[in-house]
Amino acid sequence: MNMQRSPILHRTALRTLLAAGLMVGYAASGHAALFGDDEARRAILEMRQRVDSMQQSQQRMTEESAQTRRGLLELQSQIEQLKSEQAKLRGQNEQLLRDVAELQRGQRDIAKGVDERLRQFEPVTVTVDGQEFAADPAEKRDFEAALAQFRAGSFAESGTAFSSFLNQWPKSGYVPSARFWLGNAQYANRNYKDAISNFRALLAAAPMHGRAPEAALSIANCQIEMKDTKGARKTLEDLIKAYPNAEAAAAAKNRLASLK
Repeated sequence: MNMQRSPILHRTALRTLLAAGLMVGYAASGHAALFGDDEARRAILEMRQRVDSMQQSQQRMTEESAQTRRGLLELQSQIEQLKSEQAKLRGQNEQLLRDVAELQRGQRDIAKGVDERLRQFEPVTVTVDGQEFAADPAEKRDFEAALAQFRAGSFAESGTAFSSFLNQWPKSGYVPSARFWLGNAQYANRNYKDAISNFRALLAAAPMHGRAPEAALSIANCQIEMKDTKGARKTLEDLIKAYPNAEAAAAAKNRLASLK
């Protein structure tokens, strides 16, 4: 407010001094008796000096005011620039946070995928025919696929699948069960000799297996189909002695009775 009023005050004072100068001039010309020429000139010179001084002061103030305005404008420009840079940095920070979150999600997805792939190769615990053991996931898949074929009535395909399984997984815990189902697939295809070989292999390797009594009964059934009554009777009698409490033993007794 002071900066705005000062030029007005100076202009007012200037007009006053000029008016006073004119009055002095009139006084010098019209009233020579009161003021001498020298005194009039000194008054005019003094007045001019004052006017010049006020003009110079006004000019300095004007320049200072303009400089101040330029400084304020420059400061305002700097403030706007800082605001723009701050907004830009805020946007970059938000983008960075989004990128970090996306990267973390990607890492979690990768870790999850790796865990899932690793689990595909980790042994799993299975229980088949009363036997519990660790099996490779692929081993489990192959056995279950072959068994599904047998249950679907595809005996030839099932027999091929179980034979491939035994070749690929000779030390598997599934081997006794695989031999049992392979023997049954062969029996269904009237391949009695090979069926007997697989049933006997089961009994020799795992006589206490859950499928052992049924395997012995299946051997007798193959012998009966082959008209080997004597061999079937011997197999049934051995079955009753070895597994007296098994359901297969009760079936063996009925078969013996029918053979007499």
